[in-house]
Amino acid sequence: MALVELVGPDAEIYAIDKDARALCSQERAMRSRFPVTTLHQLVADFTRPLALPVLDGIVVANALHFQRDQDEVVRLLRSYLRPSGRLLIVEYNTEHGNLAVPYPVPYSRWRSLATQAGFAHTELLTKRPSRFLHEIYSAAS
Repeated sequence: MALVELVGPDAEIYAIDKDARALCSQERAMRSRFPVTTLHQLVADFTRPLALPVLDGIVVANALHFQRDQDEVVRLLRSYLRPSGRLLIVEYNTEHGNLAVPYPVPYSRWRSLATQAGFAHTELLTKRPSRFLHEIYSAAS
């Protein structure tokens, strides 16, 4: 829903989650707030190849830190984007994980992952304190 607020209600959104119940809840909320927005939902694993059209942008929030092979996942995500497409990431800015965040992606690592995946520019958007793992950030590549 935050994405629709940013890009406008005429957006076409693809939501991917392994949890069908989460997608149902999202659909109800979207329909009540943004009834004209086109929402496509896929019960799927975003780390596996998906049949998606070429996208203008992708948002990955608090998900990459569950992936051991982040290089491969970021390259896959990049392959869905048009050449000028952008990927927005929200992650914990720490080197040391735990059971809930096994493979953290600090911003310094994200810049490297993004460059290796073919993104020409990466920009830190903001950082916020986090009670859970010190700090969380957002970046666009």
